[in-house]
Amino acid sequence: MNLALWLERAGKAFPDNPAVALGEGVVHDYGALAERAASIAGGLAKLGLQPGDRVAICSKNRPAYVEAMYGIWWGGFAAVPANAKLHGAELGYILEHSGARICLVGPELFDAVAAHAPETLEHLITFGSGDYEALFSGTVGTPTEVAPDDLAWLFYTSGTTGRPKGAMLTHRNLCAMALAYHSDIDPTGPGDAIVHAAPMSHGSGIYMVPHVLAVACNVVPQSGGFEPEEIFRLADAWPGTSLFAAPTMVKRMTECPADPPAAGFRAISYGGGPMYVEDARAALERFGPCLVQIYGQGESPMTISVCNRQTIADKTHPRWAERLASVGIANSTVAVRVADENGKTLPPGETGEILVAGDAVMKGYWQNPDATAETLKGGWLHTGDLGAMDEDGFLTLKDRAKDVIISGGSNIYPREVEEVLLEHPEVSEVSVIGRAHPEWGEIIVAYVVGDAPEAELDELCLNRIARFKRPKAYVRMDALPKNNYGKVLKTELRKLDE
Repeated sequence: MNLALWLERAGKAFPDNPAVALGEGVVHDYGALAERAASIAGGLAKLGLQPGDRVAICSKNRPAYVEAMYGIWWGGFAAVPANAKLHGAELGYILEHSGARICLVGPELFDAVAAHAPETLEHLITFGSGDYEALFSGTVGTPTEVAPDDLAWLFYTSGTTGRPKGAMLTHRNLCAMALAYHSDIDPTGPGDAIVHAAPMSHGSGIYMVPHVLAVACNVVPQSGGFEPEEIFRLADAWPGTSLFAAPTMVKRMTECPADPPAAGFRAISYGGGPMYVEDARAALERFGPCLVQIYGQGESPMTISVCNRQTIADKTHPRWAERLASVGIANSTVAVRVADENGKTLPPGETGEILVAGDAVMKGYWQNPDATAETLKGGWLHTGDLGAMDEDGFLTLKDRAKDVIISGGSNIYPREVEEVLLEHPEVSEVSVIGRAHPEWGEIIVAYVVGDAPEAELDELCLNRIARFKRPKAYVRMDALPKNNYGKVLKTELRKLDE
């Protein structure tokens, strides 16, 4: 089933309901949004696209993001949303690897994308330009028929090799995610709203789908990003407001001196990193029983486990503190288990790798059969995360086996940073770890062997990778700690960093 069918239905049954807003002002109702999506589908088809072709979106949050996504799906094409914080070279790699024929770009990123666009890209179209408006010259009357396992969203998530991998999310995957959102996380209806303060290329954008299904409004802040006082004002202007936020965003809202919204939030769903128990307590005290914790990956978007608002708010439960420290129980659309290195399910309380199976789990990695076979071994998604499940089915994360650093809700893989730093001729060895930080969750620390000046290392990073991946601190060493096989012991570096 094509995801755009939900928009077509909403456009017919609820044409006057607000669908997209910028700040407090409605940009499109559902009737107009459906018409614009159908027109974009027609415009893309006029440019020669065939069902299944990829269309990239490189843009900061903006109202046009919603119509672009649904226009792509309406035509049976596949969307490739890219993180707007990435370096131009990184965006260029995604465009080339995905084989995107068209890229819709925000004006703020045009120069960066144009400088690194591959030859395979046929059209670079800026939102708001004449070329973009020309897309509305055609129309596709009804959403193109697709198979459930056809590609809908090619989600690029960084890998331990330093190159991002494209998780193939199908119409079935995102349909399952949307239905689970309403059953497990946040029952939503017409008149409700979601504020897209987090990137629409990632979790917040994925939550467009259940909100269109519910005929709710997608609200983009005027700032285009996250400012706590602005979020409070929008929650007052749009009763029934939810948002998806990284734990660091929740912490900033909790500590914001401005008055919180009088009507409160319908839901604050948080994930993408650890939420400290004390931070969760403080947020619950300030905002009331609206907190929902989710645990997911790009490979199983927003759908591995959930700790719902009732569980988080139930302070009378004898194990409330333990459950608050967990990531909840398995999402309704997947099966979750904890296994040893041989794939055998471990008993409650024992730590092992978290494995996931179900309709929300990705089809595989784009053009990477070896990684697909390894990650989906035995029909289970091997998350690379370590955890333990208690006798009640509550899952607690213990460590990240892949050494991913989560800073401000963004995943940063050490090897990607290490490879850039090693390009400096005066760096002989380097190892990157995360250091706990009260605001960002973690910051990046690079242990460096060599005499390279920090300013030159910073410049190297800024020229090659996104700014948020640049180390915040450098530690000089004569040699890195290694085991008998020559492998760098990050565990020893973490001890030194304590």
